[in-house]
Amino acid sequence: MNAPYTPASGLLAGLNRRWARFAARQPLRLPSERAIVTITFDDFPKSAACAGARALERHGWTGTFYASAGYAGDVTHHGAMFDCGDLQRLAATGHEIACHTYSHLDASQVGTAAFLADIARNERALKAMGLERELDSFAFPYGEATPAAKRALSERFSNLRGVHADINRGGADRNLLKSVPIDGGEAGIARAIEAATSLSRHPGWLIYYAHDVQDDPTQWGCTPEQLDRVCDAIVDSGAEVLTMRDAVRQMERTA
Repeated sequence: MNAPYTPASGLLAGLNRRWARFAARQPLRLPSERAIVTITFDDFPKSAACAGARALERHGWTGTFYASAGYAGDVTHHGAMFDCGDLQRLAATGHEIACHTYSHLDASQVGTAAFLADIARNERALKAMGLERELDSFAFPYGEATPAAKRALSERFSNLRGVHADINRGGADRNLLKSVPIDGGEAGIARAIEAATSLSRHPGWLIYYAHDVQDDPTQWGCTPEQLDRVCDAIVDSGAEVLTMRDAVRQMERTA
């Protein structure tokens, strides 16, 4: 079983993260009067491919699943991970398969060339597993980005997502989009629900990210019932639910 990885901490790590948020930005204009929600799953565990996808599909929604192909068929701290069947089924039913590096690399701990090579390896592996559509969206593992990685990946992907917990409003950096976790026990779920509730008062693009969806989740996961409650809050908000790829394309058309 793969043990959880802990990104660097301390003053220097914090300063580097802050610098990455403000450097190498690519502005994305967001609609001011419409609320959009995107639900994403990172890594992704089989429970997300099954219970997570079912929760969305009950509402007629599709989500974005960030795949690290190095985990495929393996077991990690999140439980059993996705396999070829999960990948092909999700793609066939309209969900977006997106990129999360092959080895789930921390961009701040490797050179940009090595980071790009791992992404290329991920793309090859996912195609070998039967993915036919090109990868449009990318999420930085652990939310760890660097200005150099942001610049390089902006030439390959239409959007890059981080884990800075907030709603994208007004203008956003498409090279490091903000997102809100669906985890953290009942307190975390309450914050996720409040984020959706706030959209009726203050529209924006709310991107959620989750990991495992199981009855006994990890600290980075949620239960199926908790995910259903977040989905109910999204319904009540009146927001339109789109994948990362479709949300960006719609914003580009209306800009």
